[in-house]
Amino acid sequence: MRAAILSLSILMALSAPALAIDVNGRIDPAEWQGARHITDFRKVQPLTGTPATHPTEAWVLATPDGLAIAFRNVQSASSRTRQRVQRDFEDQVDRVNLMIDFDGDGRTGYNFTISSTDGIADAVITNEFEFNDDWDGNWKHAVSEDADGWSAEMLIPWYIAPMRKGDGDTRRMKIYLDRVVGSTGERVAWPVASFERPRFLSEFTPIEVPQYSQSLLAITPYVSGLYDNVRGDSDFDGGVDLFWKPNGQFQMTATLNPDFGQVESDDLVVNFSATETFISDKRPFFTENQGLFEYTTPSDFSQLLYTRRVGGPADDGRGAGDITAAIKLNGSFGQTKYGVFAADEADEVGRSFYALRLVRDFSNQNLGMMMTRVDRPYFDREATVFGIDHNWRPTARWNVRTRVFGSQIDERGDTTRDLGATVWADYEMDHGWRQQWIAMHFGNDLQINDAGYLSRNSMNYLHWEVKRRFAEQPESSRYSSKEWRWRVSSVYNNHGERLNNQFRMSRQGQLRNGASEYAQININTSGVEDLLTRGHGSVNVPARFNAHYEYERPRKGHWAHDVYADLVSGGLAGNDEIGYAFEYQATYFINDAFSLYGGFYADRTPDWLVWQRDNLIGSFEGREWHVNAGLNWTISDRQELRVKLQSIALDARARQAYRVMAGGDALRSDDEINDFSLSNLGFQIRYRYELAPLSYLYVVYGRGGRENNRFGDSAGGLLGDAFDLRDDEQLLVKLSYRFDL
Repeated sequence: MRAAILSLSILMALSAPALAIDVNGRIDPAEWQGARHITDFRKVQPLTGTPATHPTEAWVLATPDGLAIAFRNVQSASSRTRQRVQRDFEDQVDRVNLMIDFDGDGRTGYNFTISSTDGIADAVITNEFEFNDDWDGNWKHAVSEDADGWSAEMLIPWYIAPMRKGDGDTRRMKIYLDRVVGSTGERVAWPVASFERPRFLSEFTPIEVPQYSQSLLAITPYVSGLYDNVRGDSDFDGGVDLFWKPNGQFQMTATLNPDFGQVESDDLVVNFSATETFISDKRPFFTENQGLFEYTTPSDFSQLLYTRRVGGPADDGRGAGDITAAIKLNGSFGQTKYGVFAADEADEVGRSFYALRLVRDFSNQNLGMMMTRVDRPYFDREATVFGIDHNWRPTARWNVRTRVFGSQIDERGDTTRDLGATVWADYEMDHGWRQQWIAMHFGNDLQINDAGYLSRNSMNYLHWEVKRRFAEQPESSRYSSKEWRWRVSSVYNNHGERLNNQFRMSRQGQLRNGASEYAQININTSGVEDLLTRGHGSVNVPARFNAHYEYERPRKGHWAHDVYADLVSGGLAGNDEIGYAFEYQATYFINDAFSLYGGFYADRTPDWLVWQRDNLIGSFEGREWHVNAGLNWTISDRQELRVKLQSIALDARARQAYRVMAGGDALRSDDEINDFSLSNLGFQIRYRYELAPLSYLYVVYGRGGRENNRFGDSAGGLLGDAFDLRDDEQLLVKLSYRFDL
């Protein structure tokens, strides 16, 4: 009854005749007349539910142009942060958030953030509390400041995302509003929902608004020119992106001859393991309303559609795949939402990617289906994956998520099939206690990596975790909240071999000065390494442990600091030899718009096992060093300059060769193994000018390379060699302009 009364009152307020909102950051009472006025903001970080320290007000008003939100944030001038931030910032600054679930089904949400200096961030929310900030939307925003505080206004157009058709003249959706005080990290919200709980998105407050609808046709052509200073040649290219939303129930995104990836710089990675490194996708076409295609499991980063496959390394090993065209359809019919995805690469080795997604909401649960297919003519291979996912919220305390999926691989006349299944259940108890159960099974022949990502198959995993949140701390404590976690887990492959049993204990702490702290220790039993030899036998390994600590302190005065430290054992030595890793990065703010950062990383792995060939492995003493540096300059509201330098140096001294026997024992061998070392460099200068919303001029200079070095060089020598690398040196100019028709 209370929920019905609340929804009715919000509907009456939001259904009042709405005037156009002038989004200028100054809250005009005449413009916001008839809006829903919210003053009951309560603390959710720390998660006490007590009234906000700083008075906060918000207004919510549905207009024909979009959903309008205003915030009034009372705060003394001396405690405000005035740091300028770039889009999709993660800095600890004063900010407000609007989060919307347009369909109200707890499946997909959208987050819109404004800082006190009018910096913005936006993200897609899936799986209740997972945020992906790769998506960029087109929405209006503005801020203003006075002696007593600061104000923010935003307008979210109805074409920003696909949404189901409303019921009659109204639309039911869910929203969440919050405010973060940068100097302390305190977060206050309406309603009292938190992404620290297993249920967040589904806990938003339901509202009903008039059934407004907007159509949009946006065309974004681009032209680019690339000069390669190493090879002495140049290349010119062009293409177009298309966005069409004729109504709320259908949306199409398409691209022809897309220019992907050259304006972004991925972090350098050195990977000698048997598992692939996951890299997120920031390419605009693939991030536009991608939330519906989310089909993930508890296994790290696993998903059925990993869009970095499209345009990734070509099957013939000659560079990257050349994408000719791609299209994505999102929409709904009745209570069912659908998505269709297709992409095609050029030439005879080019791949074709397809995906179909269906989702149906049933009040306290929803059911989904997803299918992907990849045609790979170079390998005469067709890969099909089909999955069913179910999310169930039987009570306010329980959240249960289940995934069942299978793959069929047809390659050169042979067919292989297998299954995977996962279930994870979260239970919220009283007094800050929580429990979690996770179970996973991946078959020996399960293969989803043609279109998706799975770090490994042949795995059976169980864990039980207990958590306790201490949201209220004594006033004398330097902490505002703490959370402890205890976990036991067991992992076996499908051949009955134990990979390890593990006990984990961790503590997360939020400090009153806005800093955060995290510590964790893992204690592992003996087990096997079954991927190390790439199919030539499992290796028995002894018990081992690792301990991790990190501390992040946001800007105070001119400085911000990050510290990470690890102690770790492993290899065949187990706990007899201990390695370490240490990382430190400092950021110096010359002013609110211009900052410099620099840091280093160093580690030592005394018994590092590296596969050589067949059943031969080598034990090495490994050392690795990183240098990270750069600057960020927000020149104006439309201009930014970013400089990013990464350098990696690694050397490994051979200790002993081993042959892996049938029973898994590693026996000393006289096979020759060699010391090795390498240097790696990535350097980018990127200037970006925003001509109009989602329309940019980029000027990007990049340089980098990788080289094997002489073993035994000092850290300075190896890093110095890295700075001399010049395998690639390019200058790119790219212009894109979005025309809204």
